[in-house]
Amino acid sequence: MNNEPMSRRNAVHHPSTASGRSSLIAHTGWAYWPIAFVARLPFAMMTVGVLMLVVHATDSVGFGGLTSAAVGIGVVIAGPIMGDLVDRHGQRRVLVPVGLANGILLALFPLVATAEAPPGVILAAALAIGLTGPQAAAMSRSRLLAIVAARIAPQRRTKTTSRLMSYESAADETAFVIGPFLVGILAALIAPWAPIAVAAALSFGFVLAFALHPTARLLQSRADTAAERAAFRAVLTPSMLVLVAATFGVGMFFGAALTSLTAFARAAGDEAQAGLLYGLMGIGSAVLALGVVLLPARFALRHRWLAFAGVLTAASVGYATSSSLGVVAGWLLVMGLGVGPTLVTLFSLAGERAPLGRSATTMTLLSSALTLAQALAAAATGWIAEEVSLGVAMVVPALAAAIVLSLGVVNVAIARRGRAAPARPAADVAVDEAWRHDGTDERARAR
Repeated sequence: MNNEPMSRRNAVHHPSTASGRSSLIAHTGWAYWPIAFVARLPFAMMTVGVLMLVVHATDSVGFGGLTSAAVGIGVVIAGPIMGDLVDRHGQRRVLVPVGLANGILLALFPLVATAEAPPGVILAAALAIGLTGPQAAAMSRSRLLAIVAARIAPQRRTKTTSRLMSYESAADETAFVIGPFLVGILAALIAPWAPIAVAAALSFGFVLAFALHPTARLLQSRADTAAERAAFRAVLTPSMLVLVAATFGVGMFFGAALTSLTAFARAAGDEAQAGLLYGLMGIGSAVLALGVVLLPARFALRHRWLAFAGVLTAASVGYATSSSLGVVAGWLLVMGLGVGPTLVTLFSLAGERAPLGRSATTMTLLSSALTLAQALAAAATGWIAEEVSLGVAMVVPALAAAIVLSLGVVNVAIARRGRAAPARPAADVAVDEAWRHDGTDERARAR
């Protein structure tokens, strides 16, 4: 028994693993997917909603971006702590109080922003919203990866994980489309405070439903086994940190694109169009993120990173030189074709490289980097748009995309050095042993 791969030993506790015939949906249930998707929306709406509400209340894009940055700072402070707590205690014990606190703070924020409160109070309220951001996307990835490891037969894990990461990234992109779209629609049709109020309602309802879903039980049982959890420092390796840095670059791109677009639409006389135009980028992004699963295995992840980041960079340069809303809309669509697959690639690599028992820590670290960079870039771009020029602000997304592309080159160098002197996490060794046992080791070709 002790000579068997870890995944087969776990099959004693999960009989469906032995047959390996059940799909991932069979282990989650159909209801999980819409619940997990809608639970992402408060997180996707709060940064944009805070930005637009504060801009309306203070008539300052710069302060709006600064307040949005406060949300991101709260997320990055709490994200790794939240991930560590989840790895130790399970998602239910963490997400239930976090979801409740986030819903309350979101519900109170419109009162703070519109009551002529001092700037420090508004910034503190935004920081508190970020500190309680539930990060349902990172938790969903962690939860589903744990189910794949425990319930899916070893020979099917590579394909299942690839499809899972494609879906999760497409779901993120779709949420980032629907989030700003809802913010724009609700702000235009009702009032600027409406998007934050709706985000609060979704946090109370769907974040709590996600936290209490039966799939969280598997995470709880795994969290109770401290011997299966690597030390936190195992996450801080060069191969992981380059992914965090690249995800930070993608977040910079998102924040700079949204804020520069807001300033561009404002200069054109219709600030409310910013959220709608921003949604155009997510259309191609979500579609192509789903299509990544159809790419051949020989198109390695490190090469996909370079290819799609190159598309993103080229399109961002076109966006920076645009002079009309129509041209901007066209380049936003092309930019989406690059950013969606890039996110799929980054999170797929993170899923592969996550140390044993640290999937939640890893995913929240990447998600926190994404959100922090989005908020900081929004603040910096807002200041540039107001104090320097709109043209310079439009260049910032291209700089962020170039950073992501450059880090792709660094990742290739790290991968080559790693092949020369491999130092692999225990989780990877166990999974690869299972795949080799079944004669289906595809992991090396995917890297």
